[in-house]
Amino acid sequence: MNLSLSDIVPPLRWTAPSQVEPIARDPRLPDAWWQALPLDRACLIAGTAQVAGRLADMAMTCWGHLPLGDILPLLRMTDPDKSLKTPQSREEVFPLFAGVLSRLLASETGTAPADAPPIPSAATAAAPAATGAGGAAERSLPELIDGIFADLDERQRAIAADRVYAERRVTLDELAQRFSVTRERIRQIERDLRDHVQARLATPEATPLAAHLAWLRTSLGSAVPGEDLAAAAPWHRAELGTLRLPAWRFIRNLLTGYEQADGWLVAGGAEELKEKTRQLFTDGPVKLPEAVGMVAQLGIREDVAERWLASVPHLRILEGHVVPWPRSVNEKAEAVLAVAESPLSPEEIQSRIGEDYSLVGIRNQLTADDRFLRVDRNRYGLARWGGEEYIGIREMIVREIERAGGEASVNSIVANLTTRYEVSESSVRAYAGGPGFERTQRGWIRVAAPEQAEPYQPRRDVSMTRRSFRSRDGRWWHRVDVNAEHLRGSGSPLPTGFAAHLGMAPGGQLTTSTPSGDVMISWHNQPTMGSIRAVLADYNAGEGDSIFLTVSDGGELLTRYLPQAATGLPPINMALHLIGYTAPVASEAEALRLIGARIGLPEGASREEILTRLRERGDRDILAFLDPEAP
Repeated sequence: MNLSLSDIVPPLRWTAPSQVEPIARDPRLPDAWWQALPLDRACLIAGTAQVAGRLADMAMTCWGHLPLGDILPLLRMTDPDKSLKTPQSREEVFPLFAGVLSRLLASETGTAPADAPPIPSAATAAAPAATGAGGAAERSLPELIDGIFADLDERQRAIAADRVYAERRVTLDELAQRFSVTRERIRQIERDLRDHVQARLATPEATPLAAHLAWLRTSLGSAVPGEDLAAAAPWHRAELGTLRLPAWRFIRNLLTGYEQADGWLVAGGAEELKEKTRQLFTDGPVKLPEAVGMVAQLGIREDVAERWLASVPHLRILEGHVVPWPRSVNEKAEAVLAVAESPLSPEEIQSRIGEDYSLVGIRNQLTADDRFLRVDRNRYGLARWGGEEYIGIREMIVREIERAGGEASVNSIVANLTTRYEVSESSVRAYAGGPGFERTQRGWIRVAAPEQAEPYQPRRDVSMTRRSFRSRDGRWWHRVDVNAEHLRGSGSPLPTGFAAHLGMAPGGQLTTSTPSGDVMISWHNQPTMGSIRAVLADYNAGEGDSIFLTVSDGGELLTRYLPQAATGLPPINMALHLIGYTAPVASEAEALRLIGARIGLPEGASREEILTRLRERGDRDILAFLDPEAP
């Protein structure tokens, strides 16, 4: 016999193992024996009475609301009357189950008693057969269904086959045209047809079909792929001679209360069950085996639970875990890190998200969102894990000096930083010998005295610097209008006000990191930024587009891409485009408020104050759209 206990007891397929295991456990049998071990083998090892006793205990504990015939469908054949009752006492249930198991095992060996009610062979025991009130086999269920339609005329059968039970329903108009009658007449025939079917289903002759439907509801659970209905019983795929349709199409129509959505049959509302499923995982990743047990509590069979989880929007199965999967790339990155349980590079995060997010965008979000902590030059973890932040080479040298008590040897600083972080010895030594540090008498270094470390004061600060704009988080960004020189890989000048805002001074240099490699900013005669061709290639930027850029505290070159403005934009929208704002605005007053905030003016600045500031900064391109008469 190849059947396990769960093959003849449908509730075992959708009941959580955590509920079954404490009741069904037997030291003589392997784990999950009710699924893994053939029934005859389990009865041989533990005894038929012990197996029946375990089943009776589960019926009393887990399935007290179910008819006994839904728990053990074979009972409908051996004792139809008692199969309709729910479990009331173990003393009543046990002998019924023991009798069925004994007869099933005996029928397999050919030793069934002469007076025993017929039991199906192991090949058909998993689904109920059509039986009469006395338990004797009658017509098959497909024959019973065909009998419902046998006396109908061609027109009624056509409406049944092409409209009532069809996968793709033809319209009333098509049927009316086919049979040369009105739409209302077709509607009336359809209504009479449905009444005829309901009347036949209410007869004693249809009792086996009603029993089969009850068994199906227990077997299918609260959500199954649509194709599972066709496979639920061997005869479901048989063609009905009267309708020329597979029998499962008719059965599907009788399963009231099930909604068909996205290839699934769902008891009740599909959206409601999806929402209940999502609510199980709001606290973060859950390992897949545990997640399967959790959704089993919603009535979803364990053998389809993983497919159900994969079909629910805003959930994702990721590396053996079920995780919330909202629309935000930040939250997706958080889920990826939570599953990994260790820091990852932006490239690794992008790969594991597996969607159309740019690497530059992911890196910018990791830098700007407080949920993430940069723990190395190119690795990020979750801030809740704790740990020490990677804050750029210069700042980390300061930190090492402070830990050493105010001065430290360059060799020890190099050793500490290169051991803990992915930084090169040459970079550490270059920063240690640059502005902001001074040598002590014994050759170590310390932070330069305040008068020496005082930041360079440009003639104009960043708020008065052309093409520099402040975002809502307080960062200042500089707009670079892409030209042929940028695309060829040439360096380009930066305004002194913006370079000083980045902490630079004449004679200094700053190495910034990007996903495509480092970009050097140096200040000799004037601040100059190295090639950003690789950054532009990442965005597929062309002449006339713009890149807004800034440098994070950790030394990353953050960039935002802005395609060239569409032709025909109103002047006020063209002005907003130049400050990087592309959303609609309700009025010119709102646009001016946004521009004023981006150029560092206080809330409530007047139109004239905004125009004056733009003029002083040298933003003639923006000014031309706001005041065409301006000189």
